[in-house]
Amino acid sequence: MPWKECNIMDERMKFVSRLLEGDRMTDLCSEFGISRVTGYKVWNRYQDCGLTGLLNKSRRPSRCVNRLPVQVEKIIIRIKKEKPTWGAPKIRELLKKRYSEIQTPAKSTVHAVLERNGFVKERRGRRYKAKGTYLSVARQPNDLWCADFKGEFRMGNGEYCYPLTISDFVSRYLFSSEALSTTKTMYSFTVFENVFKEYGLPTAIRTDNGNPFSSPNALFGLSYLSVWWLRLGIKLERIKPGHPEQNGRHERMHLTLKKATTIPPAQNLLQQQEKFDYFLEEYNTERPHEALNMKCPAEIYVPSQRRYTVNRRRSPILRGQVFKLSWGEGRFFLMEMLD
Repeated sequence: MPWKECNIMDERMKFVSRLLEGDRMTDLCSEFGISRVTGYKVWNRYQDCGLTGLLNKSRRPSRCVNRLPVQVEKIIIRIKKEKPTWGAPKIRELLKKRYSEIQTPAKSTVHAVLERNGFVKERRGRRYKAKGTYLSVARQPNDLWCADFKGEFRMGNGEYCYPLTISDFVSRYLFSSEALSTTKTMYSFTVFENVFKEYGLPTAIRTDNGNPFSSPNALFGLSYLSVWWLRLGIKLERIKPGHPEQNGRHERMHLTLKKATTIPPAQNLLQQQEKFDYFLEEYNTERPHEALNMKCPAEIYVPSQRRYTVNRRRSPILRGQVFKLSWGEGRFFLMEMLD
């Protein structure tokens, strides 16, 4: 025989019917496993409202103290229709001036009213979100270069220095450690072009997703600098956001650079660059490296066979030019340039 189903409403009706038949409240409460306070509460509700009083009541407050009056909401909507380009802050100020006798709602309340009534348009999210790309395994020098801005620091004159560093992944050869006053793209172009002229072009360059290597508001996050690399036939590799260990060799070099050149820092950019130049020479030619069997990076590194030639069509000036790009194997490829 199947179990009989019962619910709270059925139990309350049984409880009331037993009271109507003359059973004592104390005995019934003990039998049903409830307190006498609850028993009298059920009985009083039945006497006041009948069977509907046995239903569960909503716990929603009967009134909301801070609820915006309907009249004020209508005024906000009317002002919005008068000033369709105004947002919540401006509408609130106009409401405050016109109707000084009423309590002015908060900006968030005004915005909520506009949103409820369909006056707020959702903003489009960013087209590109950095996720990182395919990371290759370099076998020989110039297969992969690493580039990054070491964390900025304040020099003796109070100004900030932003060191741009470029190194070879396999040989650990440090091409450049340039003391810059900003991370703007135009200064990075000069540094990379000088390195390309001296050492040639790598197969790929690995960076993070910061400026000037990536642009969050551009197609695929491509910045002017990265598009220039693509035009030179250099593949782009980007680490995942928040994963500096994917560029760990370069980050470890930054620690050595910091200890040797920034504690304490120089007085100005020229003096700081002098410290960087001395470190670069020592790091490449004198300092042995455990990962290289105690050889120096200069003993391992050889310049690239792909030479950099100054070409007007390949100049770093990219504004107003259109490119056809392709994505494959986790990398970006420049198919052609459309003049």
